[in-house]
Amino acid sequence: MEVILVDDGSPDECPRLCDEWAKKDPRIIVTHKDNGGLSDARNAALDIVNGQYITFVDSDDWLTDNALVPLMEMIDDCDLLEYSIEGRLQLQDRIYEDIEDYWIKERAYTHTYACNKIYRKELFDGIRFPKGKVFEDAYTFPSLLRKCKKIRTSSHGYYHYTRNPQGITANADGKALRQLLEANINNGMPVDDYYYMHMVNIQIDVWEHNGPNILLPKRNIRLNGLTGNMRIKAFCLNTFGIRFLCRMSKLLHIFKTPTRI
Repeated sequence: MEVILVDDGSPDECPRLCDEWAKKDPRIIVTHKDNGGLSDARNAALDIVNGQYITFVDSDDWLTDNALVPLMEMIDDCDLLEYSIEGRLQLQDRIYEDIEDYWIKERAYTHTYACNKIYRKELFDGIRFPKGKVFEDAYTFPSLLRKCKKIRTSSHGYYHYTRNPQGITANADGKALRQLLEANINNGMPVDDYYYMHMVNIQIDVWEHNGPNILLPKRNIRLNGLTGNMRIKAFCLNTFGIRFLCRMSKLLHIFKTPTRI
C-alpha cells in the first residue's frame, strides 16, 4: 500500500509532521501545494497515485487499525466497495450488479461521501472532483457509478467520522445548498419517491437561505409506503405544491427560534 498525505497549504505544523512521517515509513508519500480546497487536494493525490485501488480519509476522521485488510479481501472483482461508518451509516453485506438498483435500494444518494469507499483506480480515468464546489462528492459519485459493473457493500464499520461544527458541511450556506440541489437534479440517476422527497428537503433549505426560487421539477408522490412526517409532507406537496411547503417550513423555523432579550 501507499499513503499519500496532501498538505493543502496548511499554516500549522502539518507540513513538517507529514515530512517526518515520510522519513519513518517508505510507504508514505507527501505532496505540498498551495491551498486549493478539498477537491483540489484529492485531485492532487489522484494525479500521483500508483495503487490498484483508492480510498480517501478526510482530515478530521480516522480508520480502525488494520481496517483495510479484511475489506480488500472482500473486494474480489468489484469496481467499488462501500463500508459502514461507525455510528453514522450501517450497511448490509450485499452485492449489486445493477447500479441503479444500488442507487435506489441503498439510498446511496444520501451517502455519496468520497470517504468510506474503496474504488478501482480506473474509475477515476477522466474524472476529477470539481474545484469550488462544497458538496463535491455529490457531483462526482454518480459519474463514478456509471463506470461500475459490480458494487459490494459491507456491514463492517471501520471508518470513524468526526462531526466538526467548524467543518465545511456543517457551515454550508445558501450557495452551497443550491450546488447540492443542482448536483442531485442533474446527475442523470433514477429518481423514486424517496429520492425525490430527499431533494424536496434540500429545496426547502435552499428556499430558506436564498429566497423564493424553485429549482426542483414538479412530481406527484405516491403516498403508499410512506409513513409519519414524510407521508404528511408528501400529501401537502401533492395538494398545495412545493412553495407552500417551503413557506410553512420557514414559518415553523421562525416560531421555533428562541427569542433573546
